[in-house]
Order: sequence, then structure tokens, then C-alpha cells
Amino acid sequence: MEEIITRFPPSPTGHLHVGGARTALFNWLYARHMNGRFVLRIEDTDTRRSTQASVDAIFDALQWLNIDWDEGPYFQTQRFDIYKEYLNKLIDSDHAYYCTCSPDQIDVMRQQAMASGQKPRYDGSCREKGLKKTDDAVIRFKSPLTGTTVVEDLIKGNIVFQNDELDDFVICRSDGTPTYNFVVVVDDITMNINTIIRGDDHVMNTPKQLLLYRALQAPLPAFGHVPMVLGSDRSRLSKRHGAMSVTEYRDQGFLPDALVNYLVRLGWSHGDQEFFTRDELIRVFDLKNIGRSAGVFDPDKLLALNAEHIRATAPENLVAPLAPFLKDCGIEIQEDDYICNVIETLAPRSKTLEEMARAALFFYLDDIIYEEKAARKFLKAAALSPLKLLSEKLGALTTYNQENLEDVFKDVMDQTGLKLGKIAQPVRVALTGKTASPGIFEIIAILGPERVIPRLEKAIQYIEGLEG
Repeated sequence: MEEIITRFPPSPTGHLHVGGARTALFNWLYARHMNGRFVLRIEDTDTRRSTQASVDAIFDALQWLNIDWDEGPYFQTQRFDIYKEYLNKLIDSDHAYYCTCSPDQIDVMRQQAMASGQKPRYDGSCREKGLKKTDDAVIRFKSPLTGTTVVEDLIKGNIVFQNDELDDFVICRSDGTPTYNFVVVVDDITMNINTIIRGDDHVMNTPKQLLLYRALQAPLPAFGHVPMVLGSDRSRLSKRHGAMSVTEYRDQGFLPDALVNYLVRLGWSHGDQEFFTRDELIRVFDLKNIGRSAGVFDPDKLLALNAEHIRATAPENLVAPLAPFLKDCGIEIQEDDYICNVIETLAPRSKTLEEMARAALFFYLDDIIYEEKAARKFLKAAALSPLKLLSEKLGALTTYNQENLEDVFKDVMDQTGLKLGKIAQPVRVALTGKTASPGIFEIIAILGPERVIPRLEKAIQYIEGLEG
């Protein structure tokens, strides 16, 4: 079987957004599933809009998503000699010609075509003139005047185009810049791309590209056009639907595997399964399971899936991605048992790493600040006796575990006649400053005597200060 070679060809005119990322993933996954090759190509011929910053942003996004490439990155602006060679091939074989019609003349042709009930098009007036190259000449491809061009689409099935509607399209501008449909064909031929998976907004380009392949006597690749990703209102996905660039999701605390999982499921399925690891996706991904209906982007569903991936990730594997968010909060961490315990406790309650970092602050702060409402409700005279008893009894322990902590709290409950809730809430406020936290035994065990006792003593002093 021929080695499968796919590609991802972004234009560096901005950040990599979720639609482009999904296209990259489909191509990457299929290549990995088939033990093939994945090529990265930067389509930067639009020099006015292309920027190095955008190139860097695309690389950054792909690397964060852990989408690696086997060849490239290739840059179209470095391949003009190759394009010139193939332009000459088409001219020499009479599949292309020079055209000197002005924009005004072409506009008249299109208006006349529309007036006669036809599609607006160039009428081929220079097609058989045998013109030579001039400063104002473009190069047009000689499209067949009759017959059909059939796109054998892997996803949509056969799509038939009438050749007489395709026009003699421009393949090189008068300034010598080759056009999109031409350069991508040359690139795909010279890079041995044999499987092209892209958005269905490219469907109308495909018959033109097939004609170019045939004129260049090159093997035809397999094409698969995937439905677009839409917003909740079924319009084209945009920022107003909650969609962001890939790196914005990273900066908000999403895991790359969660975003990969979600994007792949927008238009692809494997039974009813929703949660996938990366290895699972590589193992089961196949083009036949890409649907024909557009995927609808749902930020809430992505958030829920991210939470699921956080829960499924080993704590030690969350240390590095969590560290920048803690650093933004002024907390420098070391990769040790303490942070792993913190993560293990917070993971079931965190939807993003940013949320986890905020929730982790009390584990590291030297000085706990009480929320005003929490202190007013729970740090009052009635809490003084149980807090003192707890401080005394916990201070006598050298290590904290579930069993001995339960024993201490039971003793305090017996001595004070209070139920656990009446004791636990003042303790929670004393240790965290808040009324909500992970289980009280969990946080006491993680904080340890060196943090718990000083915080209890501070709360005791706070209450005594109120009484004084």
C-alpha cells in the first residue's frame, strides 16, 4: 500500500484558530493512524498580510497541541523558482497562455455573461492569440470547454462540475506572483502529498486543481472536504460564539489533549464515545467516520471535557502546566509530593488550570486573609473553644492522616457537644479564609502541622481580639 502523506498549509495572517486546528488534527491523526507522513507548509505568498509573528504563533499553537510534523516547515515564498518551472511546463505544453486583457475589459465580459444568463467569466479572448510575455500579461490556464470534472470526494461522495463553467482562470499575475490554485498543486505534487483533507469551503477550488494535475500529468491525490465548524446560531464560527485562538485556550488553562479531543469530535465520531486519549484517537481515527454535517462549537461542552481530562491526568503530569498559572499568582512551586497532593485534591473540582491555581493559593500563602462574610459568620465566640481544643490536640500529632484526624475531631465533638459541621466550618475559614474548600480532613493532611497550627492560632487570636 502506498504511504499516506497528508499536509497542513496555514496562511500566516493571524493566530491559529479552532477551525484550522481541527483541519490540522484530521490530517495529523490520519497520517499517524496510517503510519504515514505529515507535512507542514506555510502558504505565505500573500506578502502584504503574512507576518513572522503569525508564523511564530502557528508554530507555538501546533507545538502546544503536540502536533508534530515529519517534513517542513516549507515556505511558499522560498519556492518561486519551482513555480516558474511548472508555469513554463504548462505554457510549453499549450495548457496555459498569456493574457493582456485589462481589468476593465474583463469586467465588461463578466457583465455581458450575466446579462445573457450565464455565470460571470472571462470569455477566452486571448486563448488562441499566441501572445508573448509582457509586463502587463497574466498567465491563464486553458480549461476544457466541454465535458465534466468529477471530484471523487472521500467524505461527500462524487461532485460533478461542468467544465464550461470553470473559466480560464489566472495562474500567475502580471507581477509574476503565482496564484493560490496553481501553487498548492505544484506544492502537493513536489511534496508527494496524496491525501488532502480540508474544509468544504475549498470544494469550488478542487475541480480547477484537478485540471492542473491532469495537465501536469501528475498522479491525483485523494480529496476529502470536511464540513465547517459553526457557532450555536449555525453561522460561521467566530469569536462572538466563544471561539478563540488555540493559544488563548492554553492561556485560560485548557489542556492540549482536551482541546484535541473536543475538536476532533466536531464532525467525527467513533460510536457514542466522547472522551478519548490521544493514543486512542490515533488508533481509531478514520476518514469514513467523518460526517457530512457541520459541527457546532459549544464552549460549555469543551469546558466540561477539559474538566474530565484534568481528572483523568496523573497529578505529576499536571505540575508543569499548572506552574505558570501559580506563578501569575505569585507562587513559585517545586515538583514534589506537596504540589502533587494539592493537585490530587483540587483536580475533581477544577474545570481549568487557571481555576485550579486560584483554588490552590491557600495551600501556599503565609498569611490567610479571611473573607469578610465568612469571618463574620464563623469566626466568633462560639468557635473559640473547639478551635483551642483542636489546636491543642492537632499540635500533639506528628503526622496527619484520615484516621487520626477523625479521632481528634471526634474527641472535640464529644467534649464540646457540637456536631462536625459546627466545628469544621470555623476550621475551614481559619485554614483557607473561605467557606468552600475540599474536604476538611484532606486539606489538614496536606497542609501539615507546620501550616495548620499557626493558622488555627491566628483565628483564635482574631476571635479573642473581637471579644476584647
